[in-house]
Amino acid sequence: MFASISSLGLFGLNAFPVDVEIDISRGQPQFEIVGLPDTVVKESRDRIKAALRACDINFPVASVMVNLAPADTKKSGSVHDMAIFMALLKGMRLIDEETDGCAFIGEISLNGAIRRINGVLPMVMLAREMGLKAVFVPADNSAEASVITGIDIYAVTEAEQLISHFRGQKKLAPCEHYIPPETAYNETIDFADVRGQQFAKKALEIAAAGGHNALLIGSPGSGKSMLAKRMPSILPPLTFDEALETTKIHSISGMLSPEAPIITKRPFRAPHHTISAAGLAGGGSIPKPGEVSLAHNGLLFLDELAEFDRRTLEILRQPLEDRRVTIARVSGTVTYPCTIMLIGAMNPCPCGYFGNLKHKCTCSPKKVAAYLSKISGPLLDRFDLHIDVAPVEYADLSSKAHEEPSSAIRARVIAARKIQEKRFQGTNITCNALITPDKLQEYCPMDESAENMMKNIFDKLGLSARAYDRILKVARTIADLEGKEIISKSHIAAAARYRSLDRKYWSAEEIEQA
Repeated sequence: MFASISSLGLFGLNAFPVDVEIDISRGQPQFEIVGLPDTVVKESRDRIKAALRACDINFPVASVMVNLAPADTKKSGSVHDMAIFMALLKGMRLIDEETDGCAFIGEISLNGAIRRINGVLPMVMLAREMGLKAVFVPADNSAEASVITGIDIYAVTEAEQLISHFRGQKKLAPCEHYIPPETAYNETIDFADVRGQQFAKKALEIAAAGGHNALLIGSPGSGKSMLAKRMPSILPPLTFDEALETTKIHSISGMLSPEAPIITKRPFRAPHHTISAAGLAGGGSIPKPGEVSLAHNGLLFLDELAEFDRRTLEILRQPLEDRRVTIARVSGTVTYPCTIMLIGAMNPCPCGYFGNLKHKCTCSPKKVAAYLSKISGPLLDRFDLHIDVAPVEYADLSSKAHEEPSSAIRARVIAARKIQEKRFQGTNITCNALITPDKLQEYCPMDESAENMMKNIFDKLGLSARAYDRILKVARTIADLEGKEIISKSHIAAAARYRSLDRKYWSAEEIEQA
């Protein structure tokens, strides 16, 4: 007896169709699974036998051969348990209803319960593209799957429900389409908590408005981490397409819950400085997303930047430019998106007081140079905004005046993003930081005085081509915050002020003089 059931597999972020074919024939009793299954897939034999017993069904005394097609693609995980179970039922002629147009994904436990799996969202999206009419998923994954419209989602709690449904005894009802709630910004941490630091606050507002990378440098206790951790409170909301992209990555990482099946706020990831290269960029025998991909469409905050292993930091250089991470393994190559804002925070030297006018630095020039050299020139060049965070003045700390709340800053950020959304309509560009070099002249028009200033800055400071592009993009964002279409001299001057720390801290002359 032959039967076939549709399932779905996952490699990295890419889902692929799987046909579970079964042949039950006379011969030596056995239960074999072929088609490049990994150990977890092979172990499904024992889970399914126990689940059949739990449903009062005897396993056939026959030769049972299961093929997971295509046979040349490696299958991993417990995602195919439900499909193999259904194929057995169909091959044994124990179900009457037609299964064509249906896909089955989920893990079966020994007592017949259906357990949640990772990566349901990208698999359901593929099922819809394939024209399938229904997908049967674990109940704990049903909210995540029902985010996708145009296909019926059936939530299954236990294997007996499948038997009853396909025998026509007790039909399952399709899940209601999940509509994510409106994003709430009731943050417990707010920019109103930060006293003073107007220069740094304005710089981070510009970073949020244009999606720019920013580096905060200052003495211990100046408020670098405090400022960076409040960035989520001023970031613009995710669009639905961005939310789906971000949720797919969190789905395959097993980081979604039934209560929050779709990511509605921009991710904020803050890994510890002891993180490995694989933890940051992604890796493993079956490559998993790293922190840089988990922060996709959001913010990656690296506190104590100079304490990270230099080789780990250098891995970021290409992803920051390409907006994707490619991981090659023997089993295949996986590409994860990583369109992120990178916020770094660091001290200027081991003791933290290099360049501080009120506190003497105790580090030798050699120690300062060695500490700063952990941040290479190419990596430093990828930060659009260099922010010098000065120690907080007593007058600011003791002031009873109320600081501007995050809600007011976020309103300006959203207004600037709407201008960019209109400007980039019909393109793949979503914010100023993503403007490609060939579009700079089109999207960043300057008046004559701005062009003259840009030329003088470029010649005087000896900027790289990348630095020129980034100053122009930051100036574009500053102009957007002011509601101006043409970039003026003041916008270029303001953008150039945020590219000075490499000369203040990374200059050999400055280190020697200090």
